[in-house]
Amino acid sequence: MLTFEQKKEIIGRFSELTEKSISMKRVNYHFEGSQFEKTIVVEKLHPNGNGFVYVGDLLAYNADDRGLVNIRDFSEQELIAVIEDAIMYLSEVDEPKAEVVIEESWRNASNDQLLLVEEDPYWNVYHAFNLEESFGTKEDAEAYLREEGFKKSK
Repeated sequence: MLTFEQKKEIIGRFSELTEKSISMKRVNYHFEGSQFEKTIVVEKLHPNGNGFVYVGDLLAYNADDRGLVNIRDFSEQELIAVIEDAIMYLSEVDEPKAEVVIEESWRNASNDQLLLVEEDPYWNVYHAFNLEESFGTKEDAEAYLREEGFKKSK
């Protein structure tokens, strides 16, 4: 588990975030460029290492009903990815978008989630917004996911 100071250092790499102290030595990190009323990306980062990142309704994360995911046990890479995703989520302008249909959600024993999406002519595997792999057939994509230890979510 990353320490409070390590998490602060990682979050501090995001120049678009502003640190604001709150009660009990906790800190919030705001994204002033948010296209929504919600500006807090990292919420209630506590000296014990606990804290939350706002991911809204992003399917890649198991967020609570307020759109928050707990980052207490996140690795450096996971923390960076979730903050990048949160900033991207809050940066989106309400414009008509091409519809993306998620065909399947796959999870491994650690409850990590990958999404299998058909985007003609390819079958793409995503972790959050990041393209992991691309395949010509669904069968090849499914074989890859099984080899990596993932099973289709129910």
